[in-house]
Amino acid sequence: MNKLKTLKLVALILTLTLVLVGCSGNSSAPAASSSSPSAPSDSAKKNSDFKVALVTDVGGLNDKSFNYLANKGLEQAVKELGITKSVVESKQMTDYETNLSRFAEQKYNLIIAVGFLMQDAVTKVSQTYPDTKFMIIDSSITDRPNVASAMFKTEQCGYLVGVMAGLMEKTQGIPNTFGKNTVGVVGGMQIPPVDDYIAGFIQGAKSVNPDIKIKLNYTNKFDDPGLGKQTALSQIASGADIIFPVAGGTGTGAIDAAKEKNVYAIGVDADQNYIAPDTVITSAMKGMDVATFDIIKGTLENKFKSGNIVFELNNNGVGFATPSKAVPKEIVDKVNEVAKQIKEGKISITTKIPEKF
Repeated sequence: MNKLKTLKLVALILTLTLVLVGCSGNSSAPAASSSSPSAPSDSAKKNSDFKVALVTDVGGLNDKSFNYLANKGLEQAVKELGITKSVVESKQMTDYETNLSRFAEQKYNLIIAVGFLMQDAVTKVSQTYPDTKFMIIDSSITDRPNVASAMFKTEQCGYLVGVMAGLMEKTQGIPNTFGKNTVGVVGGMQIPPVDDYIAGFIQGAKSVNPDIKIKLNYTNKFDDPGLGKQTALSQIASGADIIFPVAGGTGTGAIDAAKEKNVYAIGVDADQNYIAPDTVITSAMKGMDVATFDIIKGTLENKFKSGNIVFELNNNGVGFATPSKAVPKEIVDKVNEVAKQIKEGKISITTKIPEKF
């Protein structure tokens, strides 16, 4: 009889233990889920079969500029939409067609080509693979129903930072300026996405400071920081105390030169203040991350639109980064006023660089 009671007691203890363990497991599951807000939702997980590829130009992902921003938009799509991504960095221009074709062969849902230099490759590959959707940044391809072209009115943000530079040069008492009313512009390749920025910058600077001197040099490279630095150092030696590089990875070298010589720089594409906080006073910004995410999302939702999709001041597709403390408030206020006038259509900006400036 005592033995039977003992067995019943052991069974009761085991049962209670299992119940407690079960309760403990159930109560901890929601806590684990709520502590991982970055994990894709159940609906997002269903999108893992949606494949997006990104092909960079020769500047690569570390250009801290347009390739970097496009990839940032892709990463956001992975996190928020749960899509699957692949990225390849083109080492030379002859890689473009090969890289695009490889992803098309693999049945990717959307293939993103970063940059004007990939126009010919996208035109050819999109015709070969008409059932594959493509997105190209900074190049207008309007005769392909499977190609979306993200276009940016960077002459607008170029104009705004040009106004800021022009006003900085004519304002007395700003530290780290030589008083020679001179700025330097370091261009990459002489192509429309570069020249649009520069044309706007020159017009903006001249609009508030007609006598300003602008030194413009092209490097013909997007991936050579050393050449960018050398070019900027030459401009600084000639009196430039604000440097505006529009040259992808090459431009980071120009910012390094400005930092080394204790003058100012204006970033491009992304907010590049983090590269040299005491040097970069603002940046002309192009929302390529926003455009990339939006077009991925639209394609995923069967809302793909071919042709030009334009990003400008009026839809926050371009703009300028919050200026550093080196820029007086009255100058910032003036730039904001000019931005308002551009949005209202009161200021006309051309994408053609003046013959004389």
